[in-house]
Amino acid sequence: MTISKRTLIRIISFTVAVTLALVIRNFQLMCENAKTTTALENNYHRAIEDLSESANNITNTLSKGIYCGTPEMMQKLSVKLWNDASNAKVALAQLPMEELQLQNTYKFLSQVGNYALSISEKAEKGEKLSNEEYTNLKSLYDYSKNFSRSMWALESLTESGQIVVSEIGGVENSEVPAITDGFKEFEEGFENYPSLIYDGPFSDHILEKNPLMTQGQQEVSEEAARKRAAQVANINENQLKSAEGEAGKMPSYIFDADGVSVAITKKGGFVSYMIKSREVTSSSVSTNKALNNALDYLMNLGIENMKVTYYETYNNVITINFASKQEDVLCYTDLIKVSVALDNGEILGFDARGYIVNHTLRDFPVELITEKQAKALVSPLLTIKETQLALIPTDSLGEVLCYEFLCESADGNNILVYIGVESGEEEEILILYKSENGILTM
Repeated sequence: MTISKRTLIRIISFTVAVTLALVIRNFQLMCENAKTTTALENNYHRAIEDLSESANNITNTLSKGIYCGTPEMMQKLSVKLWNDASNAKVALAQLPMEELQLQNTYKFLSQVGNYALSISEKAEKGEKLSNEEYTNLKSLYDYSKNFSRSMWALESLTESGQIVVSEIGGVENSEVPAITDGFKEFEEGFENYPSLIYDGPFSDHILEKNPLMTQGQQEVSEEAARKRAAQVANINENQLKSAEGEAGKMPSYIFDADGVSVAITKKGGFVSYMIKSREVTSSSVSTNKALNNALDYLMNLGIENMKVTYYETYNNVITINFASKQEDVLCYTDLIKVSVALDNGEILGFDARGYIVNHTLRDFPVELITEKQAKALVSPLLTIKETQLALIPTDSLGEVLCYEFLCESADGNNILVYIGVESGEEEEILILYKSENGILTM
């Protein structure tokens, strides 16, 4: 049988078309598989990061619980601990537990949550924890500290590609270790556990309410705001160009120049923030000199009665937190941050949003309990070193006046304990970290 030339061409064309369709379909399937793998990998990365953050929160909360002196604060901490453990389990559930063999880790988180509920019930009745229960907290803290350290190390390795997470989804890579290897060490570490932390303190809620300083103020013109911005950034006002302004609770004009951005509130013309972007490659200015430069900068802006609280040095730039001082009270709510370059002492950053939101002249409440009575409420595991009055924010966006006790634990940790001057309740506990890079709190 002889095939005509036309028929042969049709057969070849059909074959080519089918082959091309198969190639295209195969390519589409490969792309879809790659998208699925990428999405799966991103989900795993996100779950690992969430788990790391939750592990860190558990460690900090357990640490505070060890130094807790009153049932009221213990109840607050136990509720937070239960939430931290629940969040960790949610993140853990997003990872393929059967492949990773994470039964011990999950069991540890469950028992942390259950223990938190049990001490919460005891605290609700006004009962203090026994020595055995404090010992259990310390033991859980020790395990959680290793867990947190391992999780952040694992998160860093996955982000850098030294450990792959896509292998869980079935993508083989014999050269790079799989994430299953990363979980083995601390999973084994939970086999013998008992059955049972920069922005300075009080900065989480300061921007969530209407600014007090702009209330009743007249609106300033854009040109007046530009003059103020140029003064703050120490540049010629002709260099500043108007950018899209900010709305929200603090409407502001925004001005940009090369590597500079300044925000001025429309009401009152207050400097909201100033940022200068440049690389700082060396460090020749001392910490004390930088602190003085920051204080001088505030004075030149007409901002007085500010006290240095906490600071941190990173990439040759020191960022300093200031709180206002009214009478004998340190008002942590009135927060200003100033960043200073350590190569030449230049002011690279200024953020007064917390100050603009909260600063006002206050009538402080009468102290219903004495300093001596407040000291008696501090945990006996702590030695009080310093005392002062401090105003701190509450979760409900209010403020509470407290005795601030700077304490030291038996193992040398620095702890800040806050006792309300009216309620006599333990309002907050913070852990103070001092290092060559600064002073931070958790």
